[in-house]
Amino acid sequence: MDKYFPTLPDQVPARGNCLSRNIFKNLFLAQGWHFKGEFPNLPKAVAIISPHTSNIDAWYGFTALLGLGIKITIFGKHTLFKTPLKPLLNWIGVIPVQRNAQQGLTQQIIDFINTQAQIWVGMAPEGTRKRAETIKSGFYRIAVGAHIPIVMFSFDYAHKTIHCLGVFQPTGDYESDLEQILNLYIGKFSPKNPNWLARPLQNRIKK
Repeated sequence: MDKYFPTLPDQVPARGNCLSRNIFKNLFLAQGWHFKGEFPNLPKAVAIISPHTSNIDAWYGFTALLGLGIKITIFGKHTLFKTPLKPLLNWIGVIPVQRNAQQGLTQQIIDFINTQAQIWVGMAPEGTRKRAETIKSGFYRIAVGAHIPIVMFSFDYAHKTIHCLGVFQPTGDYESDLEQILNLYIGKFSPKNPNWLARPLQNRIKK
């Protein structure tokens, strides 16, 4: 079994230390999982990962992220920060946003990105672990509005692999770009729960 696990490039926002990274790296590898693909050296990006069909996706995803030592920014409802979850949300790196704000959720995120020298925004394009009929466009609109690239990752449960599928520079033509992005997943993913696979990915799964 290939035990490859990338080292975080120097421009990518980082968290943790050598000890924490080694602990989670070894935990990730001990489960029989590994990485494939070159990790891009970018200070800013929207990072997407698919398919999302199970709660266990979060476990493998977070152990991989903590093993890498990458700081991924996630945005959540501001009301969550008025609950006992606030310390956990702060530790994870969740940024509060107001969904009903006048400027809109997407613009709030773009404005925040523009204040940062380094930031990777993490999103699951399906928006749900159950079968989605479409891929939500939020990740794309954020990338276009903030003028940053999209970095694509995939879960491949059949081979216990997280693939880094590369960097995509959005052109502003969502339909055309989405087709190209989804085609990059062909042969590089397999879901935990095939019955919950998003419809746009169903005809791209390798039989």
